[in-house]
Amino acid sequence: MSVSAVVLAAGKGRRFRSKIPKPFVCLGGKPVIGYCLEVFRRRKEISEIIVVVPARLKAEARRFLAEEGLPEAKLVAGGERRQDSVSNALKVIDPRSELVLIHDGVRPFVTGALVAKLITEARASGAACLAVPAKSTIKSVKRRARRLVVTRTLDRGSLWETQTPQVFEKGLLCEAYRRHGKQSVTDDASLVERLGHQVTVVKGEYSNIKITTPEDLAVAEALLKIRKSSS
Repeated sequence: MSVSAVVLAAGKGRRFRSKIPKPFVCLGGKPVIGYCLEVFRRRKEISEIIVVVPARLKAEARRFLAEEGLPEAKLVAGGERRQDSVSNALKVIDPRSELVLIHDGVRPFVTGALVAKLITEARASGAACLAVPAKSTIKSVKRRARRLVVTRTLDRGSLWETQTPQVFEKGLLCEAYRRHGKQSVTDDASLVERLGHQVTVVKGEYSNIKITTPEDLAVAEALLKIRKSSS
């Protein structure tokens, strides 16, 4: 069963406060996005890689992909929102692909083992995502007058923090985007859930962090050093 991997690298990154898009910021001597691309390139299940970047960076991204040994990867211009970027990628997916893997290009530490488990689960269930149990106490908060107040404390035992990759049957994902793609969501599984389809969970790893702020990049540098010292 062939898999198309979509790597999202078109976010504006306002919280990162950098002129360079987050996926192309240097981490350990190479762009952040290079780490996940290396993992996907080695997976035999993945038949194609589609990278979504800002339109203004397509030429630079093409050179980078050639340097990474991925000259055949497809490049797509991103949209205004995350789901717009995914929609653009879905338009160029190989018709022969049966599964679609979607990954944030700013999660450099996904492993081949996790990818394999996730693909296996998606083959069985049709839709699967990585997630880890919440470690912190989570409270629902609303603004009242000039203050933020707690409305309730959520049951941590049932709360999981969702990660990427997420993998879906291609037809299922396309239907979710056709029917609900204009709604604002923060991940693709949310759209599939709105179809009434069950999304299953593969337990991820806490090290599979998303680089959103400069502080996250510092954490990523530390994680990379640990990985290199233990390998």
